[in-house]
Amino acid sequence: MKIAVLTSGGDSAGMNAVVRSVVKIGILRGCETWIVREGYEGLVRGNTQDYVPYEAPLADPIAAKRARGGVKSTIFENLRFGDGDLLRDGTLDHPNGRSLKGRYIVRAGFDDVRGWFAEGGTLIGTARCKAFRTQEGRLAGAHNLIKEGIDALVVCGGDGSLTGADVFRAEWPTLIDTLLTQGLITQEQHAKHGHLRIVGLVGSIDNDMSMTDLTIGAPTALQRICEAIDNINSTAASHSRAFVLEVMGRHCGWLALLAGVSTGADFIFIPEQPPQANPWEDELCEEIRRHREIGKRKTIVIVAEGAHDANLQPIRAEYVKDVLSERLGLDTRVTTLGHTQRGGRPCAFDRILPTLQGEEAVKALLESTPDTPSYMIGVRENKITRVPLMEAVAMTKAVADAITAKDFAKAMSLRDPEFLQSFENFLTTSTLFKEKQLTADKRMRVAIMHIGAPAGGMNAATRAAVRYCIKQGHTPLAVH
Repeated sequence: MKIAVLTSGGDSAGMNAVVRSVVKIGILRGCETWIVREGYEGLVRGNTQDYVPYEAPLADPIAAKRARGGVKSTIFENLRFGDGDLLRDGTLDHPNGRSLKGRYIVRAGFDDVRGWFAEGGTLIGTARCKAFRTQEGRLAGAHNLIKEGIDALVVCGGDGSLTGADVFRAEWPTLIDTLLTQGLITQEQHAKHGHLRIVGLVGSIDNDMSMTDLTIGAPTALQRICEAIDNINSTAASHSRAFVLEVMGRHCGWLALLAGVSTGADFIFIPEQPPQANPWEDELCEEIRRHREIGKRKTIVIVAEGAHDANLQPIRAEYVKDVLSERLGLDTRVTTLGHTQRGGRPCAFDRILPTLQGEEAVKALLESTPDTPSYMIGVRENKITRVPLMEAVAMTKAVADAITAKDFAKAMSLRDPEFLQSFENFLTTSTLFKEKQLTADKRMRVAIMHIGAPAGGMNAATRAAVRYCIKQGHTPLAVH
């Protein structure tokens, strides 16, 4: 089988690990592996320049031996094809005269993707492609794949990119019939490429895809936000200031929610669960006022990019700043983290997860038949899963529809169970409740003690336990 992999939509940390995994696992399974540069745009453009065979340098004895016909191993025959450095440095032109200009679908070897999973973004490029939304564009993409003999495609992107992949597969029989009628492919090619195998992996920093617990790039983006807020905390406390941070998440509040839990924010705004009070400004100011009354010197408010009130009116970071400044008299600043959340080296989990999912993607392609659906590779409860791609897309769109219908309870229920649990945890650890939840006869004195070597997270666990005790009416005691 000839497998091609492309990245589409917004870039996310971990996409390079996907490409690396698909290429290496594909070769180990006896397949040829190809890379499509610039997403669907590269698929539409195809190759206008012929491939120049790789000439092994003197310091590359394995490749030189392969050129002489002395190596028969599948791995060595697919070791490298000379374009890895061009893809990695992004210059297109290599000092030895090789070029990627005019070549958008290129062969990739085992060694061509060495070390890619430590790189941020996507080395093979991504681009928005209007042409692929038309049947003419998809016809050109089908022709370019058939010209290279490719019969399987791995797409890493968001729900829009994966929907495009499923449409491409559904139209495939019609597309190849048209190509045959136009004389662009032969009868033999038509028969050989009658079925296009497609599998999708979700690359999205927003973690906005349903039927998977985590999307590729989301852990790294969350880490970036936490690092930024940790840095802001010190200056906020020094000046007793309030900071309003805008984070990404146009239709999903996962980043804002988990950042609020991870950094001890005072208040968050997310699309799935807007403030209940009307006007919401009263709820915000009351919460911040309580925190300030007990001596808190800093205030952190996190606003998701797509935040809105219960009437779907947008809530902007600048307006939140004005509310805090004018009604509470706080010296308030706005920080928009922007694309720092998207870029940079991936964290460990955004190297592990794409590697495991890439392996599952190749397995799914090898097992694919014309009767099986296009699969999305996800993760549920730390297990790599396959789910029908369009079912996941439909459920994701159902969340947006519920928000539009102001059915916020349904929107929360359609997210994974950890989303609602995280929201309840945030309220428990950030809200100062006026009344205790338990009657006096049910309250306890709870001692908390750390034993053994220190570990990251001990303080966070203690903080959560203490605040839960206070909410319920228990008395927490620290054992030094």
